[in-house]
Amino acid sequence: MIPAPVQRVLARLGAALESRRLLPAGEEHPVQPVPPLARLSDPAPAGRAEPPDVDGPDQSRALVAIVAARTPAPLVLALHGLPCATGIVAVGARVIEDLIAQAPDVIVVEAEPARFDAPALIRALRACEDLARTPVLLVAEGAPRTLRRLAREVGASDVVAKPFDEWELQDRVGVLIALAQARADSERRALAMRRDAARAIAETSAREREIIRRLMLAAEFRDDQAGDHLTRVAGGVIAVAEGLGLSQAEADDIALASTMHDIGKIGVPDHILLKAGPLTPEEWTEMRQHALRGYHMLHDSPSRLLQIAAEVALTHHERWDGTGYPRGLKGEEIPLSGRIVAVADVFDALISARSYKAAWPLEKARAHIESEAGRHFDPACVAAFLSRWDDIVALVQERAA
Repeated sequence: MIPAPVQRVLARLGAALESRRLLPAGEEHPVQPVPPLARLSDPAPAGRAEPPDVDGPDQSRALVAIVAARTPAPLVLALHGLPCATGIVAVGARVIEDLIAQAPDVIVVEAEPARFDAPALIRALRACEDLARTPVLLVAEGAPRTLRRLAREVGASDVVAKPFDEWELQDRVGVLIALAQARADSERRALAMRRDAARAIAETSAREREIIRRLMLAAEFRDDQAGDHLTRVAGGVIAVAEGLGLSQAEADDIALASTMHDIGKIGVPDHILLKAGPLTPEEWTEMRQHALRGYHMLHDSPSRLLQIAAEVALTHHERWDGTGYPRGLKGEEIPLSGRIVAVADVFDALISARSYKAAWPLEKARAHIESEAGRHFDPACVAAFLSRWDDIVALVQERAA
């Protein structure tokens, strides 16, 4: 039976692996349909939304909202010649909310200075996130040059002077509809590309998880005690990393990477790796090559997680005072991941029985870790380890003999 603390570590590592999946873009928050604008040229049933356009631009589905202080009969009649639906939104306190709810393709604002401030309304539309990119046509009285300047200042997409020519109005609105639908089509294509990219990343992440699991299996095949050791080391890494204030994601990444810290031992001959007695100097030299071998196995992967694992494999035998191997790094020259794993790895090695040594009592192993702060281990990592002592004890006290 697997002890509960070990089960929790395994569950957390499994969850961390699964969290490396990415959801397809755009699917996190499903959008609820809203009722369509009351259409004069397309009397759809009230309260029913039309299906989304999935086949690309289609002008017959365009919706043009006319914002006016009173019924804009000339505008409605002029737009009747376009293959689009038209509707009226009355000027009032809720005009912005009404337009947001209906989401038209184009907004036509008929200015009537005596009744409402059309430039101020257009500025408000441009300040509204939901309507900021919707094409707006200003229809107003005045000199064309003056109106063009006003349209630019307030953010209108185009302007038509009153009295307007029906054909010119249709041409201007038609261009804005084409612009809106081309933009919508571009956004649909971008969304599809993001989904394809997310799917490819998810597949890559799945392959990454499979590689990690198989590398862990490879380590266990060489040493039948490796599985328990790797799990406890990962649990110790989580405790130390969180004691240092790292985020859960950072702690989980280092914990996952730590499961491959001794992967280089695959290349160590059995007569050395499984030797019951002390190693000779020559055998120690060979054994120490596992750090470099593990690094070379992992370092050139594009996976960030495997790059962390390569860093850990290379540096978890370095010592804070510079007397470790393989490169004799000192202090903060040693990556934080390697300094964290060093504490967890040594502690578990001390409390584990091996053919060449007996298991140390927990308090004796703790005292050793504490005494080696500033020599073997980063003092900050030791302090973090001690601050999470109850978690460490819970992880190891029920381990299988």
